[in-house]
Amino acid sequence: MASKETKSKTSGKSSAKPASAKTAASKPASKAAKATPARTKRKVVKEDRVAIVAGARSAFARSWTTLNDLDPVELSTQVSRELLYRIDLPMEQLDEIVWGTVVAVPAAPNIAREIALNLSQYSIPGYTVTRACATGLQSVASATRMILTGERDVVLAGGVDVTSHAPVPHQKRVIDTLQRVQKQKGMAMVKTLSKLNPLDLLPKAPAIEERYTGKTMGQHAELMAQNFEISRESQEQLAIRSHTNAARATADGLIAPGLVPVQTPRGVVEQDNLIRSKMDPAKLARLRPVFDRKNGTITAATSSALTDGASALVLMKESKAKELGYEPLSFVRSWEFAALDPRVNLLLGNVYSIPGALQRAGATLADLGVIEIHEAFAAQVLSNIKLMASDSFCKEELGLSAAIGEVPHDRLNMWGGSLAFGHPFAATGGRMLIQLTDILRQQDQELGLASACAAGGLGGTVILERAS
Repeated sequence: MASKETKSKTSGKSSAKPASAKTAASKPASKAAKATPARTKRKVVKEDRVAIVAGARSAFARSWTTLNDLDPVELSTQVSRELLYRIDLPMEQLDEIVWGTVVAVPAAPNIAREIALNLSQYSIPGYTVTRACATGLQSVASATRMILTGERDVVLAGGVDVTSHAPVPHQKRVIDTLQRVQKQKGMAMVKTLSKLNPLDLLPKAPAIEERYTGKTMGQHAELMAQNFEISRESQEQLAIRSHTNAARATADGLIAPGLVPVQTPRGVVEQDNLIRSKMDPAKLARLRPVFDRKNGTITAATSSALTDGASALVLMKESKAKELGYEPLSFVRSWEFAALDPRVNLLLGNVYSIPGALQRAGATLADLGVIEIHEAFAAQVLSNIKLMASDSFCKEELGLSAAIGEVPHDRLNMWGGSLAFGHPFAATGGRMLIQLTDILRQQDQELGLASACAAGGLGGTVILERAS
């Protein structure tokens, strides 16, 4: 992982596992897809690229299970502390923390700064980013940009979401009533409270719903499955493949180096708990559709589960890594974030963001040895892949001269994807970049891509280059 000796340390217990890592220098801008604004090109000095020198994550756990007792700040702190300890990074060398979260904790809106304070690093600033499911990619892109501009030398970038700790709000009329009660006394207070219906006191259940469209992510994925003729059978085949690849990679010891043990009140957690080593196609075929009971094709098996988890990466200039004695694992070659009208095909952010990242990297899809695409839903992945190979769509909708290209299935999510590992929103980008870096090195490939669709009709893509 790094040329320095790796260590492991947790609250109360320790482990000797090596850390996994990722990142590196980013590249310039250029003309992207029609939906992406034009950007001014900037020159990157290749001799001093931005490197990922280390990366690790917590286990990803189904919400309300093994990580249920940790809040996002504590989980992030443990992952950060362990990663920094493993690579023996002197705290005085850390310049900034960039952290992402989607389900924000009201008591800690700037979670990045809370991590620094938990680490007793009062002079290390931090800021928090959010870009829905592409948040993890955004934190790495933001950190890379700070390093490229010379604003910072060493940055810890990561993300966390613990759906188990999602704030559950009261209805507005209850909040208004409690506000009035604070200013009252005696019978006036009792009279005001008596006007509340007991049912009003029930909290408002959170929903993963698009404010702009009024539909859930799953409903949008169903629309895409219909629009692009994605069969239920093909979705279930992708889900089986994701779990099979993840189970094999785990059994082969490929995932463990990137995991850090996390201390909870119930004990140490260090294993993902959503992966299924065996999935019966016949049982999957009998599952009821979740989002469209009558005509739908998407089931729980072909949707990513609500998940708790955190991930982190350490980034620095290549020259700084050499100065501190670290071996770069990968370099950030380029990135791109794009947007589209979310009202119909909300989850096409992959196909809209990939062309710009490829152009900035000076590469084509065929140059990529590894491809990581976030599996929000199997239907979303298959829709994006289908359109990437479509000349007409890429020309008419993206303004390209030809199709982006065919995605070889043997290069896609080779160690499993979000259908198998789960999706703790802001931590998923870090997981993908960690796996991408490790697979590039294990497979001896030069370039790889990580891409995520996101709420609001957004998409993000980061391209990494293996460090030789």
